[in-house]
Amino acid sequence: MEPMTTPALLAISHGTSSPEGQAAVAALVDAVAARLPDVTVWLGHVDVQQPDVAASLDALPDDQPVVIVPLLLSAGYHVRVDLKKQSAGRDGVTIAKALGPDPRLAEQLATRLAPLDPDPASAVVLAVAGSSDDRANDDCRAVGALLAERLGRPVEVGFLAAAEPRLGAAVASAREPAAGRVLVANYLLAPGYFHDLAARVSGDSPVARPLLDDDEPAASLVDIVVDRYRSAIPTLRALSWTRSDNPGQPQPL
Repeated sequence: MEPMTTPALLAISHGTSSPEGQAAVAALVDAVAARLPDVTVWLGHVDVQQPDVAASLDALPDDQPVVIVPLLLSAGYHVRVDLKKQSAGRDGVTIAKALGPDPRLAEQLATRLAPLDPDPASAVVLAVAGSSDDRANDDCRAVGALLAERLGRPVEVGFLAAAEPRLGAAVASAREPAAGRVLVANYLLAPGYFHDLAARVSGDSPVARPLLDDDEPAASLVDIVVDRYRSAIPTLRALSWTRSDNPGQPQPL
C-alpha cells in the first residue's frame, strides 16, 4: 500500500458575527499553520460564517485525506451530529476530539483570571455556553473541576443557555457566602454573543477575557489543536488501509 498523503487539517469553528471573535479564531489557525509548515491548514465554520464544512472540504483536493479539528470546547451536537453529517459525502475524512476537556485549558483560564483579583478569598464561577447535549455540559463541568484543582478553591459552573444553573444565578449563589468578590472565569473560545451576555448577566462581578482575544494565542491552545490533529491521523491510516483491502465497502467516519 502506498504511503498516505499528509492529511490536511481542517479547523472548524462554531462561527461568529463578531469581527473581534473572527479575528481571534483566525489568529489561532494562523498560529497552528505556522507550527505545521508542511501541513495544509484551512479554516471553516459549522454555523454563522462561510466557508461552511462542505465548501471547506470542496476547496481541498479530492484525494486529500482530511482531519477535521473542531475548534469547540466540548463535544456537543455540532461535533456529534453536524460535523458527521456535513462531511459524510467524502472519503478520507475523520473528526478529531473537541478541544476540551483538557488541563491546559484550565491553565489558560487561570492565567486569564489572575489579573482580575489576586485575593484567594474571592469566589469563582466558570461561565460556559451550555448545550442541549448534557454530555457537552459534563465536559464543561470537568473543566470546572480542573480549574478548581488548579486554583485550590471551589469553582461553580454557570451556563449561558440550555442548562442550569444559569450564570446569573450561579454568580448570585456564589456571592452569598463569599468573603471577597465573585470572579467570573470565561470558558468561551473568543469574543462574541456569549461573551457579551456573560458580561451583562454577571452584574458587578468582573469577567475574565475569553481564551482567545486580541493578544497572541497562547502556545498551549496551539498545542491542543496540533495534538488533536496528530492523534486523529492513525484513524485515517486505518480507514485508508481498510478501503484498499475492502474496495467498495462503506467506511464509517
